[in-house]
This record gives sequence, structure tokens and C-alpha cells, in this order.
Amino acid sequence: MSGDAFLLALFLVAVVNVSRYISTLKTLLAVMRECDPLLYQQVDGRGFFTSQGNVSKQIRLFHYIRSQQYQKHHDPVFIAKCVKVRKLFVLASTFLMVFFVSIFVVAYLGI
Repeated sequence: MSGDAFLLALFLVAVVNVSRYISTLKTLLAVMRECDPLLYQQVDGRGFFTSQGNVSKQIRLFHYIRSQQYQKHHDPVFIAKCVKVRKLFVLASTFLMVFFVSIFVVAYLGI
């Protein structure tokens, strides 16, 4: 197997996982709008995926999910979406790191 085919396969897997993560994040924001409007405003839900989005508010959602503060929430659907977003973030991040390390390994070893 060539290095190019290996990198292409890793890239495709990474793209699929990142798109799953973004899609799940969008559904989390939709659920959040219904069940917790205050949190939705705090994380800039309306402008989350726009170029005018407030990055500090987006980071607030990252810390909210990373520290698992959603465990105290009253809505089980919201909790399930947060768990899924957290798992997909870890998965997508791992695949992206493996992809970038693989680029350097393939380039360095000349596979």
C-alpha cells in the first residue's frame, strides 16, 4: 500500500468524523434553543456558525461540555446530545492528529 493511499484513507475518515461532529453540534444547538434558552444565548447559539460569531462564547460551550456540566441538566435529550458531541469531538480530534502525524511520517520515511 502506498503512502498516498494511506493518507487519502485517513483524510477521508477524518473528514467524515469532523462532518459528523459539526452536524451533531448543530443539532445540540437546536435542542439547546428549546430546552435551555439562557444557555443558548450565553454560547451565542444564533451566531455560532457565522463569521460574526463571538469566539469567547463558543469557547464557553467547549468548557461546558469538557467539564461535563450538562450532567446536572433536567432534559435527557440534551444530556444525550452533549455526550455525543463530546465523544465525536474526541474522535474527530484524534483522527486529525493521527492524519497530521501520518503526513510527517510518510514524508520523512518516504513511504
